[in-house]
Amino acid sequence: MRALLLLLAVSAAAEPLKVPGLKARVDILRDRWGVPHIYASNTHDLFFAQGWITAKDRLFQIDLWRRTGTGKLAEALGPKHVARDRIARLVRYRGDWKREWAAYSDDAQEIAEAFTAGINAWIRALKTRPPEFAAAGYDAGLWKAEDVTARIAGLSMLRNAAIEMRRVAEIQRFGLDTVQRLDPPNPVVPLTIPRGLDLNTLRLEMIRDLTAATGPVRLDDGSNNWVVDASLSATGKPILANDPHRALQIPSLRKTVHLVAPGWDVIGAGEPALPGVALGHNEEVGWGFTIVGIDQQDLYVEKLNPANSRQYRFKNEWRDMEIERDTIPVKGARPAKVELKYTIHGPVVYEDPAKHIALSLRWVGAEPGGAGYLSALRLSRAKNWKEFRAAAGLYKAPSENLVYADRAGNIGWIASGMTPLRPNWNGLLPVPGDTGEYEWSGWLAVDQLPQRFNPPEHYLATANTNHLPPGYPHAIGYDFTAPFRFQRIQQMFAQPKKFTVADFARMHYDVASVPAQRFQKILLRWKPSSERHRGVRARLLKWNARIDAESPEALIFEAWMITLPRHLFGEAGTITTWSVVLDTLERQANHAALSPALNDALAQLEKALGPESSRWQWGSLHQLSFRHPVGKPGFHIDASPMPGDANTVFAAAWSAAQPFRMNHGASFREILDTKTWDNSVITNVPGESGNPDSPHYQDLLKGWQAGMPHPLPYSRKAVEEATVERILLVP
Repeated sequence: MRALLLLLAVSAAAEPLKVPGLKARVDILRDRWGVPHIYASNTHDLFFAQGWITAKDRLFQIDLWRRTGTGKLAEALGPKHVARDRIARLVRYRGDWKREWAAYSDDAQEIAEAFTAGINAWIRALKTRPPEFAAAGYDAGLWKAEDVTARIAGLSMLRNAAIEMRRVAEIQRFGLDTVQRLDPPNPVVPLTIPRGLDLNTLRLEMIRDLTAATGPVRLDDGSNNWVVDASLSATGKPILANDPHRALQIPSLRKTVHLVAPGWDVIGAGEPALPGVALGHNEEVGWGFTIVGIDQQDLYVEKLNPANSRQYRFKNEWRDMEIERDTIPVKGARPAKVELKYTIHGPVVYEDPAKHIALSLRWVGAEPGGAGYLSALRLSRAKNWKEFRAAAGLYKAPSENLVYADRAGNIGWIASGMTPLRPNWNGLLPVPGDTGEYEWSGWLAVDQLPQRFNPPEHYLATANTNHLPPGYPHAIGYDFTAPFRFQRIQQMFAQPKKFTVADFARMHYDVASVPAQRFQKILLRWKPSSERHRGVRARLLKWNARIDAESPEALIFEAWMITLPRHLFGEAGTITTWSVVLDTLERQANHAALSPALNDALAQLEKALGPESSRWQWGSLHQLSFRHPVGKPGFHIDASPMPGDANTVFAAAWSAAQPFRMNHGASFREILDTKTWDNSVITNVPGESGNPDSPHYQDLLKGWQAGMPHPLPYSRKAVEEATVERILLVP
């Protein structure tokens, strides 16, 4: 009834647009920040309209994601993408589709069908190629409902298989003891070689196709969240903050939308190729997430039959692989015929018949409901903690620290995700597949997942680090991140005050560095012999330990931390972490490595920026640019100096291949005020539209850089006041 009344209240200013496939009228009100607010009279039309407006705003992006997820890149981009397409087809869901759809929600199939029909309606109505397609030289393809269940997006968030093989390579190069010391599991447990595993048979390149299939497509993994209850809130009701960190890209990784229909009034953001909202709030509850790091993958080394490479050994018998034959269309070449092979453990991601071995992948994505983020269809309709917790228990991949707040004043946290039980090994290395000794025995139940509700501290926070409660009896993973961001959040909550939305916005942009604070204490005990080094020491001790873009001290610190590992540990320093480096120096603060490492750092900075250190700034090297996958210069956004690093709350990470060039951070941020939803704020960089000609292509970039989130109107009155465009869709 509420939705129908809202529809009647819409101004008649919008010209009706006839769209085949609708059942009734739909109104879309776009606010000044580019966010569409969709008002429909039924679920079908609501998600049809979401698909339609998403295609209007992000067609090139979602088409590229569809091709990536379903193995259809080579069809548009040529032969070099065949291997990637094979992996996408290899890991697709192969089970019972009734169980698959039901795992997300009772109406998931209906929603997916409506969403993809809306996308197709926009595509069929196109008269000319949109600019990105014109530059790329191909057209958008039509969608099927099953496309939203593609597993590649979820696979890209699960790193355990790649980490297993990285550990193998490290052990092969430096030895087990060195890896245990310099790159230990987190939490620390002994590294042991599984019985029957021959490390000499493994090479990192064996998972090359698997890892390449989840990387960005070019045509030319941290987050924070926290929530306070009424005791620490200036409003007297909970406030929740979230800033999930992913690769920074254009168009933005997420799209914001408001969905209103009978049974729906939810606003927030999600990946644009999926229906619904992944994080945000409804009338009663708000939520956000960060990656947990549950180990949801294992690699199995299969023994192949020397007499028949299509057979593998399992429990003293040769078994036939399941083999599916597929044909991949290839632009500019003949279709590629491929074989997709499976063992009892899962898809075969690599095989070497000459050496009689193969690698297969066991992972939660093979289970019903294993598509990334689609389970939010159930989560977003929860009205209280009981319903939210039940929905979280069915959230399978990727694993998420879900933080919760409701209008009744409650706050909560649950580490959600399908969690395999390994009865006799820890999952840190690949295991033999032939013996049957290393098999999953089930899953943790929702009651067994780590969780808290209304804690006595009056706040909850997560930042991808180890948040397992003391004495927690289950091993869920060993690849948690360093605790630095979480420790800084704790420092800020130690202030004796009640927090506001504005306080949380400032916290999102905090660049105080816990590693720098620790390093300063090390420098207090360091006695350098050279005058230049004493001068650097004095500068860093006077520094405020903030990674500001204008700071020369931040630049020296960051460069020094990069050169220290090699001087501390030799070539093995390439595998270690800042935690190990700081722990080592805290035990021996006058370590001989400090001086030569500083010499190297200063030499590198002089080479890059010149000899006058007073002119050095962190932002001179630490910069962010947005590169469009098409590669057309007019679609890119030029580089700009950025504060922060991977260990500050304002996360600004880079890759080893391009030191200091920021490529990872919080593209989306939300702060949710449960007392008055209209006081909530968000930011989504660089803009809500993927169309280079749209005013919303990069209009949010300056506010994101300046730490100025924009309002997120929710009530009809607030939405009307912020509306700049009205779209009326009719059957």
